[in-house]
Amino acid sequence: MRRALFWAAIGLTSLMVSCGEKQEKVTFETAKVEKGNIQTTITATGTIEPVTSVTVGTQVSGIVAKLYVDYNSVVKKGQVIAELDKTNLISELNTARANLSSAQSSATYEQANYNRYKTLYDKGLVSASEYESALLSYRKAKEQVVTAQQSVQKAQTNLGYATITSPISGVVLSKSVEEGQTVAASFNTPELFTIAQDLTDMRVIADIDEADIGGVKDGQRVTFTVDAFPDDQFEGRVTQVRQQATTESNVVTYEVVISARNNDLKLKPGLTANVTIFTLEKNGVLTVPAKALRFMPTEALLGEGETIVDVEAPQKLWTREAGTFKAHKVTTGTTNGMLTEITGGVGEGTEVLVDFELSGGEAAQEQQAQNPFMPRPRRNNDKKTK
Repeated sequence: MRRALFWAAIGLTSLMVSCGEKQEKVTFETAKVEKGNIQTTITATGTIEPVTSVTVGTQVSGIVAKLYVDYNSVVKKGQVIAELDKTNLISELNTARANLSSAQSSATYEQANYNRYKTLYDKGLVSASEYESALLSYRKAKEQVVTAQQSVQKAQTNLGYATITSPISGVVLSKSVEEGQTVAASFNTPELFTIAQDLTDMRVIADIDEADIGGVKDGQRVTFTVDAFPDDQFEGRVTQVRQQATTESNVVTYEVVISARNNDLKLKPGLTANVTIFTLEKNGVLTVPAKALRFMPTEALLGEGETIVDVEAPQKLWTREAGTFKAHKVTTGTTNGMLTEITGGVGEGTEVLVDFELSGGEAAQEQQAQNPFMPRPRRNNDKKTK
């Protein structure tokens, strides 16, 4: 009795499995052809800095006697911003002037002496050697005057360098010295101030990875944010793609310059910008999901009385109406991997087939065969025990 019940249960289970395998359920995913925007972006980080900034230094050594500006001071071009102690420089100028006066006196004497020797030489009263010696002394005296004049000019110039003026109109960003500090200009020019010309005209220097730099071009639209104002989005344009590469920790990047208007002065030099560069933008074009162009109906998808009407075309979209799968020839354009631009074949609002989901029997096997990423049933390789 128990054996009879066991075989009856086995038969019922087999019947249920057999019926289940014959049942096929097909669910289609559709999408409408719509006008939209296709965009491709890359992201990076960069640093905000003024478009024009000048480092002000000194060409002479000395003690800083006066400072007339501080951080954030607004300065005009030619405005005096600092002065060095001029005591030694004035002394050098006075020495150079004294040397010039002495050289001029010597030149006057040598000229008079030369004129006397020339008169005597013309009368044959002195030798040629004496005449030429007087001429040589006169020429050397004139050259010494020129040298002394150059020394005076140099001393005057150095004295002028002790008064430091702003080369541009702008805002003082940094100050590197204090009054009483000694600066030495023997090898490197000491940096005293950094002045930004216009803080309403800023730029972002972004580091773009080598894998993305190929898509970056001048004129592309850019948006960026800064942590100081997380709710604000700033706009800019790519103005320069620099050719020099920078390698750090085996990562190669290229600098891209992005313009950034700063009319409200929110952007400050040195802020980190989170940059989005739009490498591709097409607005107001007919779009479909990219995977709709990969859809292809098969016999396994057909229900009772349904047919397939295909066309010869490299790119096509499919619609399903009144039991007919119909192909439409289209021409594809720009794509970002998710959406693809299309023209011809179908109009705006047309509902096209994108994908399908099958369950049961031959249909599920067909879907699994078309999608290599779907998990396949595990095979049982265990030997049966007799």
